[in-house]
Amino acid sequence: MSVTLPESVDAWRMVSARRSFQGVLPIAALPRLGEALAGTEGTAQYELDFGRDEFGTAYLAVRVQAPLTLTCQRTLEPFVLPVTVDSQLGLIRSEREESALPPGFEPLLVAGDGKLNLADVIEDELLLALPLVPVNPDSQLPEEVVGPGPEEASSGEGRSDNPFAVLRELKKR
Repeated sequence: MSVTLPESVDAWRMVSARRSFQGVLPIAALPRLGEALAGTEGTAQYELDFGRDEFGTAYLAVRVQAPLTLTCQRTLEPFVLPVTVDSQLGLIRSEREESALPPGFEPLLVAGDGKLNLADVIEDELLLALPLVPVNPDSQLPEEVVGPGPEEASSGEGRSDNPFAVLRELKKR
């Protein structure tokens, strides 16, 4: 078990040695992720485990927990979304090997020299976990956007709920 995250590792040697890494990585150290966030404060806790499954498939198990600051697309206010990633990445040397991966494994293409940047893997998994449209579950639309409630609109104007009532009146003329 290693607490420090090396810049790059030989993926195939890590699989043979069944190496594991765990620790904390500052979110500010992940530049591509930082571009998608409203703020880069906080840290990501990670656990990375290399190994082989019962079928001999080389894998990297990635578990990451991070509080990510996103911009709510409903209110345009920042909010913190706790993100948890739990992925099984099947290590492959070429795209042809992707179809041979067992179910439940996502492919991770390893360069010809076997080098793998672990911080990039963590960053990729967090980017994939981001919601397409971030919305704070505790948010509500402002009153000026929503407008009056249905009971306020019907009582204040005295209009019929039927949108064709106006047409009916025109037809009678």
